[in-house]
Amino acid sequence: MKYSVQMYSLRNEIHNKEDLRFHLYELRKMGFEGVEFAGYYGLDPVTLKGLCDEAGLIITGTHYNMKGFMPDTIDETIAYHKALGLKMIGTGGGPHRTDADADRTALIFEWANKYGADKGVRFYYHTHYTEFEKLESGRLPIDVIKAGALLQIDTYWSFYAGIDTRKFCLDNQDRIISLHIKDGNNGVPCALGEGQCDVAAMIGTGKDLGFDWLVLENDDPVPTGLEDVSRSMNWLKAHDADLK
Repeated sequence: MKYSVQMYSLRNEIHNKEDLRFHLYELRKMGFEGVEFAGYYGLDPVTLKGLCDEAGLIITGTHYNMKGFMPDTIDETIAYHKALGLKMIGTGGGPHRTDADADRTALIFEWANKYGADKGVRFYYHTHYTEFEKLESGRLPIDVIKAGALLQIDTYWSFYAGIDTRKFCLDNQDRIISLHIKDGNNGVPCALGEGQCDVAAMIGTGKDLGFDWLVLENDDPVPTGLEDVSRSMNWLKAHDADLK
């Protein structure tokens, strides 16, 4: 199994190109092999990919604003992400707390995935816990959204929502393209092995789904993003034999 880092975990430490270069090298030294972006630091795709190539990291995905999936912006969005070497373009979430919002989000993804099909790209949605809370109609937002979007399941937030994440993933494996591995306590994310989530079971689920990559994320790293993801990697290395 290969591990990628969602760069949102290091957002407070990276302010410019040189900060990014330093942190990419540090991640590679820890043992991570990929990164998933959430923002591009004002860099063009050639420069951004060059920095990752230089550090020996693969760009595994992105969390991009859904505004980029609309008819007047989607061609630019596709071109940027193809220049990064991506065939999957994601978002970190979208409106879904009302029936109308969930329906609209699903329609945007349905259209984007149809438009991107002959261009070799697909679009995915990253979940939290509110997608598993009932709408006024009684439907679940996740069921509405997955009709149009591919899914990236955040395994801590689904755990926090009280979902049997493994069962949900296996039941919906035709719609799920990746997993975020995360730990947490009572709704507060933490480094792997420091919380209540059965991380090993989630890694096993990723393997059973046939994923080559799993993505590490911590929304609220302590004391810094770099130190937090380092503790998570240390946990992964310490439990490597158990995770095979």
